[in-house]
Amino acid sequence: MKKGKVFIVGAGPGDWELISVKGLNTIRRADVVLYDFLASGELLRFAPEAAEIICVGKADGLHLKEQAAINRLLYAKARQGKIVVRLKGGDPFLFSRGIEEALFLKKRGIPFEIVPGITSAFAAPQSFGIPLTRRGKQDSVAVLTGRKSSGEGLDAPDCDTLVYLMAVSNIREVIDVLLKSGRPSNTPCAFLERATMPGQRMVSGTLASIVKKARKENVKAPAVFIVGAVVGYSKKIHE
Repeated sequence: MKKGKVFIVGAGPGDWELISVKGLNTIRRADVVLYDFLASGELLRFAPEAAEIICVGKADGLHLKEQAAINRLLYAKARQGKIVVRLKGGDPFLFSRGIEEALFLKKRGIPFEIVPGITSAFAAPQSFGIPLTRRGKQDSVAVLTGRKSSGEGLDAPDCDTLVYLMAVSNIREVIDVLLKSGRPSNTPCAFLERATMPGQRMVSGTLASIVKKARKENVKAPAVFIVGAVVGYSKKIHE
């Protein structure tokens, strides 16, 4: 049986125009598209009319398909000789199951290709005028998860800028870890909600105030949480 090929594609941070040209071209010639909730629905209109479109998203505990089922689906469609696009929000290898999908396909001899995407960890701060680094002032950055499925403790490394993904529902624990690591309670921080998309907003504060502010402003996912002096550049850029 003729083997197809799977493209594991990063859809970018939200704004559909931020997908790469290569990523968009894979959608244009796809026989099957498996997409997540965080991948812009606007991208699906570029798929051929005859393409099979399958939502396999996960959000707030809702799993339309478990990862094992997604892996098997990728394999089955490729075995039918089809061009399969696995469309994932952000970058497919950053806090994503893309590597699991790639290893599953590799073990079974299915051709695949990784198409990188712009992660919200980088795009969200920039959309609010916040640099992650600045020469001579902030020269280190760490991208971290705000939620660990393993049950292990969260991380707060000694970097000038920290960017947490998936921290909205766990912000109290994130703040506790940051304070215990020695960060001053007046350290600037902000939630960047729906960055790059219509209605994006920034809820800023300090480590001492952000939990209360986030609750008052009803911050919702998707939102990136950024910590460090770089947060102050947003006002300098936009005022």
